[in-house]
Amino acid sequence: MASDERSTGGQNLDIPYEIGLHEVAEGVFAYLQPDGGWGWSNAGLLVTDAGSMLVDTLFDQVLTRRMLDAMTRVTGAQPIGTVVNTHANGDHCYGNGLLPDAEIVTTEAAAREMGVVPPSALLALLAADMGEPTNRYVQEAFGAFEFAGIEVPEPTRTFTGSLDLDLGGRPISLEQVGPAHTAGDLLVHLPDAGVVFAGDILFIDGTPIVWDGPIANWVAACDRILDLDQLHDGAVIVPGHGPLTDAEGVRAVRGYLVWLEAACWEAHAAGLTAAQAVQELAAMGEFQPYRQWGEWERLAVNVRAVYREIDGSDQTIPDLFGAMAALAADRSDS
Repeated sequence: MASDERSTGGQNLDIPYEIGLHEVAEGVFAYLQPDGGWGWSNAGLLVTDAGSMLVDTLFDQVLTRRMLDAMTRVTGAQPIGTVVNTHANGDHCYGNGLLPDAEIVTTEAAAREMGVVPPSALLALLAADMGEPTNRYVQEAFGAFEFAGIEVPEPTRTFTGSLDLDLGGRPISLEQVGPAHTAGDLLVHLPDAGVVFAGDILFIDGTPIVWDGPIANWVAACDRILDLDQLHDGAVIVPGHGPLTDAEGVRAVRGYLVWLEAACWEAHAAGLTAAQAVQELAAMGEFQPYRQWGEWERLAVNVRAVYREIDGSDQTIPDLFGAMAALAADRSDS
């Protein structure tokens, strides 16, 4: 993925896509990590007179400590007392242990899922012998992160549906929209600031990856972001990965998902296997704009996710990474 000069697909937002802490509204900050690929996620921060709230930690404690250090200029007098995790993927929660006194809030489904893929599972994946090019692909995706010794504390407050919070008179709306990307995705809406932290419902200039689904829920989540009453021309949307965006960025993700679902159903009805459908879809004219997005080989996982919805078929994590690695290798050779 290109680093700093990418379009958000909508208005020309003034804040550049550069690593570090950026104020996006009064007392509201985004912590951005280019290039937004595997593990390089974004986080958010709300600072009030009554303390601060962090939206997501990062993939390891080294990165999370660096982020927290960068935040001390605004949190020094207003320490972080609440952490909201948008979902259970490690690049959004593995740093939670660095805030042992904070209340950790997420959905019930995300809390259950956090125990399924602990940091030790990533270490095992990196150490597994899956053959080339899968080993190389996994190393390129996750080898930069330090998973050893990380313990992820259990969330201290969970909910289903929605949860309204108040911090220093600032309203905070948490809304469950998963299962979609994962089992328990949520949105964080700050209505008085016109800011939405979307977690991995949004990958901007990167390819969404469907670990859970169904696709219809993810499309509905995009629609929910677009429907939020503060989503006006000056609104800022902070994606889980990629540069800050606006409504057009949301529509781009939605368009990919709608195309993916329809194309997979058509391929399945024509008798194609999931592997055959991946090759068919990758060659379609409608897919060519999405080849400009990072990690477009995630198509291999996404097709299988839709097939799982259709006929119950499933594959293991090594199989899925193998399929992405093979597609990435084909891409490199072409």
